[in-house]
Amino acid sequence: MKPFLLLVILLLAGPAYSADDFFSAPKPVAFGDSAPTFLPVEEAYQSQLLWNEQNLLLNWTAAEGYYLYKERFAIKASLNGKPVDIATDFDAGKLKQDPNFGETEVYYHGTSITLSELPPNPFTLSVTSQGCADAGLCYPPQTQYYHVDPQQRLVNQTDSTSTTTRSVTLSGETEGNHALWLILLFAALGGAILNLMPCVFPVLGLKVLSFTNTNEGSPLKHGFIYSAGVVSSFVLVAGVLIALQQAGQAIGWGFQLQTPWFVALLASLFFVLALNLFGLFEIGGSWMNVGSDLSRDKGYRGSFFTGVLATVVASPCTAPFMGTAVGFAASQPAFIALLVFAFIGMGMALPVLLLTLFPTGLRKLPKPGNWMITLRQLLGFPLLATAIWLAWVIGRQTGANGMAITHLTWLLIGFGLWLHGHGKKILAALTIIASLAGLVISLNSPSSESKLASDQFNKSEIQRLRENGQNVFLDVTADWCITCAANETLVLNTKTIRDAFIKHNVHYLIADWTRYDPAITALLAEYQRNGIPLYVYYPADLSATAIMLPQVLTKPMIIELLNR
Repeated sequence: MKPFLLLVILLLAGPAYSADDFFSAPKPVAFGDSAPTFLPVEEAYQSQLLWNEQNLLLNWTAAEGYYLYKERFAIKASLNGKPVDIATDFDAGKLKQDPNFGETEVYYHGTSITLSELPPNPFTLSVTSQGCADAGLCYPPQTQYYHVDPQQRLVNQTDSTSTTTRSVTLSGETEGNHALWLILLFAALGGAILNLMPCVFPVLGLKVLSFTNTNEGSPLKHGFIYSAGVVSSFVLVAGVLIALQQAGQAIGWGFQLQTPWFVALLASLFFVLALNLFGLFEIGGSWMNVGSDLSRDKGYRGSFFTGVLATVVASPCTAPFMGTAVGFAASQPAFIALLVFAFIGMGMALPVLLLTLFPTGLRKLPKPGNWMITLRQLLGFPLLATAIWLAWVIGRQTGANGMAITHLTWLLIGFGLWLHGHGKKILAALTIIASLAGLVISLNSPSSESKLASDQFNKSEIQRLRENGQNVFLDVTADWCITCAANETLVLNTKTIRDAFIKHNVHYLIADWTRYDPAITALLAEYQRNGIPLYVYYPADLSATAIMLPQVLTKPMIIELLNR
């Protein structure tokens, strides 16, 4: 099933690139957090220099969501103005794909640095450090100065950092604003790429085709109304996320697809839309507007609800660049989170809006004719393929019974539409409503739970495998994750990578998030991710640092990692 869906994706969407190669995803916290966006540098990072027998111990603490770069530490000692050598011993950090320095070691929460081989006479110690916040702010390097007297075992910090601290706060605000605009750009790019997904592209195509039958000037209004429908729908989704997270739910992007009855309703919607495009029945102009006069009031309503529909059918799709934007939104106050989702909607609405702003592109479309009917029917096949894929996801979540119930619902919906075509509108409505209600009740019952507790992810398995001398490649995935399916089909499940895993003694461990699993949710939070996929490589050496990989994988990337 995944290879079949992947073929449709590749034909319509082409290659995908992840923003995680350029900007790290922030650690998810409550959307409604009212704390300041960024802390002053002296509150974000605090240090203490203490004597430990004959050595000095430099202890650092970092606030939650902030980290320090290991390679940015510069510790120097000078005696009478001349540099002297001292030994430094750093703790192991955590490898991170950082937006500023690439893959580098960082310290979350804090670290300790041991300074030894100190000169016997009083000397001056300078400690330069640099840190960043997960939400996007990167502070300029800071330097602290100490006067150290080894004979008296005294340490005094000088006052030369006060001016620097004030300038850092001002500079940090500017950097934070730049980071926000970068995130908003990623959000818009991710929303624009959503239009190429197989579940959204047919709706977009039909909307563009409808412009060929409109009078000059009217498409501009419909473009704005369609955009308003898309943006308002994305903001509504963000509002639901905020409400659920403030209620204590540890959820992220795609959480709705962990609910079988929602997936079943979405699959049924795709099924109905596919039947409509095949011409088996007609949905009113307020849905698709194909061949209708868009200058009428119901046409304007139709443009708005087409935008809503496009957002609904985009639920199973996660485009590149969206992971970074959604993850950033999860660490921000409600206003910023809503702004990020609004920009995702703007990006998704942008192609249609551009066609209405520059009508010369519309004039290049062929005149209405039989080709529109053929293309409309052709666009129905990606929707039907997506419906079948979602039915398979339901089967994975609930077993064969859940898939059968979904297919039975499709049968009853089809029967209801047939009744509607024969003038039995009331009976048709009752049939469709009863079938959908039965679907929700059946898939929402405890008996539909097919996954046992023993099937849930157990993080201790990673430790057990490493203690047994095996390297571990962790793949956090889900059946409804399209990016996951692409990575597994094109990279992870290929003979090249499987042979490389065997050669390098790598255990391929899968954490399946198709249904909600609190252990996987906690693991995502540990790695500052708000969604999937997540790939982490754990060396067999327990003292070695785990390596987090980008969301889009390639074979050379995996081979290089294993050879290292």
